[in-house]
Amino acid sequence: MASGPIVTLTINPALDKSSEVDRIVPENKLRCETPAFEAGGGGINVAKAIHRLGGNPIAIFTIGGPTGQRLHKLVKNEGVETVVIETKQWTRENLHILEKSTGFQYRFGMPGTEMMPTEVRSIIETLEDLDPKPSYIIASGSLPPGVPDDFYAQIAKIAAAQGAKFIVDASGDSLKSASDAGLFLLKPNITELSQLVGVEKLELDEVDDAARALIIRGQCEVVVVSMGAMGAVLVTEDIVEHIPAPPVQPISTVGAGDSMVAGIIWTLAQGKSLREAVRMGVACGSAATMNSGSELFNMNDVGKLLDWLNRYGKRYSNTK
Repeated sequence: MASGPIVTLTINPALDKSSEVDRIVPENKLRCETPAFEAGGGGINVAKAIHRLGGNPIAIFTIGGPTGQRLHKLVKNEGVETVVIETKQWTRENLHILEKSTGFQYRFGMPGTEMMPTEVRSIIETLEDLDPKPSYIIASGSLPPGVPDDFYAQIAKIAAAQGAKFIVDASGDSLKSASDAGLFLLKPNITELSQLVGVEKLELDEVDDAARALIIRGQCEVVVVSMGAMGAVLVTEDIVEHIPAPPVQPISTVGAGDSMVAGIIWTLAQGKSLREAVRMGVACGSAATMNSGSELFNMNDVGKLLDWLNRYGKRYSNTK
């Protein structure tokens, strides 16, 4: 079992506003339901999910203006320990709308506001000064303007110096830069995996070889390729295993990837195997899709789906 805390990092968080409308019609004034507000951002979602699983993570994130203060209060209300870095610019606000007549969900993500170099430095110093030293650092989410593409690569070096296992859930140049610095675990989807190995497209039967190529290059130790309704593929130097997704009726995919990461890392922190961890991750991610808006999973749903994976999922897994 890991001794140090699990730390999550979110430098481009958002105050998520969710509502519902009967039908979306251009030009019309749309009467929405009373909105719900939640603290959003990859690392924040991971921290909330780990806390829901029974862990005690530390969520590090930026806040700015009234939206940032409201976001901070929402995270604290979840019972999650927080460390915040204040920014001059206000925290962004995202909008999620469910069209009740069709079941379609519309997600409007606003751009992050520019971060000052001094604010970026404050984040790095906060991580360097952590005491006790973390056992895992999970960086999740996009980088706002003003943050260099190699930011996660810089965090990788800090994690290595602290003896922490570093996990990145991002995309684009920031993900590539981080993987070049060496990570413990990567959780790309197939498109992101294609970009990391430098090909336009990967077929399903090429996923395991592509993931293993990253491991051989020393870019990471573990790759968990998330494949939505098809589950996930766990790849290490010695393991290739397909973990199928349990059959569920999805309502919203918001937070599913973050829930998956939380399930994996929380389980590893309990001293469990990678196979057990990825099954838990798939159960958490699938359970998150059963809720509306940006809600995370319900623990009862996680228990039922994990039981399905443990009893039936093994029959459908492809182990090499």
